[in-house]
Amino acid sequence: MIGKLYLIPTTLGDTEPLEVMPLSIKKVIEQIDYYIVENEKSARRFIKSIAPKKSQPALTLKLLDKYAVEEETQRYLDVCAQGINVGLLSEAGVPAIADPGASIVKLAHQQNIQVVPLVGPSSILMAMMASGMNGQNFAFNGYLPIDKGDRKRAIKDLERISMDKGQSQIFIETPYRNDKMLADLKAILSPQTNLCIAADITLPSEYIKSMSVQDWKHQQPDLHKKPAIFIIQK
Repeated sequence: MIGKLYLIPTTLGDTEPLEVMPLSIKKVIEQIDYYIVENEKSARRFIKSIAPKKSQPALTLKLLDKYAVEEETQRYLDVCAQGINVGLLSEAGVPAIADPGASIVKLAHQQNIQVVPLVGPSSILMAMMASGMNGQNFAFNGYLPIDKGDRKRAIKDLERISMDKGQSQIFIETPYRNDKMLADLKAILSPQTNLCIAADITLPSEYIKSMSVQDWKHQQPDLHKKPAIFIIQK
């Protein structure tokens, strides 16, 4: 029997795992000893928090970070041929969405390995759910350019696409640049464009607000170093 690839979500911050994830996550983690992770230390901490009796020395953790060598990562799923199940563990939220794990999922399909996605918190989808914007037609755009001119063009392009297609446009920023992003959005977007900001989703400090850019000009939420999702709709 060929092993399966389980896509295992993690919490979006310092939250009790079983408050935001189903019990099925705990059951899967208790059964799997071979994981593909972005950061070994945080992965071990998460596994211990959800399955405290699990033997840490028995775990095999393969790194999938910016230093990972493709020749090595291409062999990460070889153990499935021995009937061993593999857990792909996200650093925050769900694997393979705005996450390097997508390459492993692609590899699994190429090798005819069953992929099993598990339920967990996705900041992108939860922000979209809470935004009040078009949930029938939306696009995730990742990070916008850092260069001032390129960023301005990107923001105007997303606003135009939103107006032309009636499509909600989702994007993110490095947390320490959130305040600059909000300032740019206030300055560049049309006053009538709707903007949603969702920060610290699922945490006690969770902040989610949707209003027109005109109304945002009178608001200055504390977003510094907080994971945030930005959504616009014209």
